[in-house]
Amino acid sequence: MTDTQNTSRENRRVLLIDDDVELCTMLAEYLSLEGFEVTQVHDGAQGLERARQGGVDLIVLDVMLPGMNGLEVLKALREDFETPVLMLTARGEDVDRIVGLEVGADDYLAKPFNTRELIARIRAVLRRTPRSGGSTAAPDTVQAGPLVLEPASLAARLHDKPLTLTGAEFRVLENLAVNAGKIVSRDTLTESALGRRLEPFDRAIDTHVSNLRKKLGPLPDGGTPIRNVRGAGYLLSFASSSDSDA
Repeated sequence: MTDTQNTSRENRRVLLIDDDVELCTMLAEYLSLEGFEVTQVHDGAQGLERARQGGVDLIVLDVMLPGMNGLEVLKALREDFETPVLMLTARGEDVDRIVGLEVGADDYLAKPFNTRELIARIRAVLRRTPRSGGSTAAPDTVQAGPLVLEPASLAARLHDKPLTLTGAEFRVLENLAVNAGKIVSRDTLTESALGRRLEPFDRAIDTHVSNLRKKLGPLPDGGTPIRNVRGAGYLLSFASSSDSDA
């Protein structure tokens, strides 16, 4: 049995929220064949209600929904839940992608898309999301200065105060913390944190970093713990800095 076949038999639970009934039916068939349990909802408000009921490992959420659109659903969901969300956006709608990531999406995929790519993106997010009661080989804690991360539970604390992070934000911060004081390229962050290759004009990592900077707050000197090293990548350091690139 190949590695792909092994990872497909996970019985993870996926919630599809998209008003395109035909597309949802097709995706549900493909995902079921890959070992996923699929629930379909075709309305934003009803999708939010179903998501809040729990029992879902990942949500595939379309931006363009009647009534309550996908961004509104995501914003409402993130008030209480950190369930991983993969946004579906219209091709070329960069604003929707950026706003979706800022609100708390873990990743996005533009329509029209290849079904195999969607399944690969779903698996990439789920591989980095601990399952309730599941075992993990991750270290108990990762510490960088006043920052403490617990990969098994996606818990984060800064100066002993809890940080609320999405799964993608946690993974980006974890990669930076493990390499604290060292530059981590955008390519490496995309592959390690999002589970895919960096694509042209892909700003997902930059948006996640922007979110993290807001949540981490400034250093005493007004700088940021996550510094941008132009042309190289990002570096995490809690030492005071006057880096003008940050």
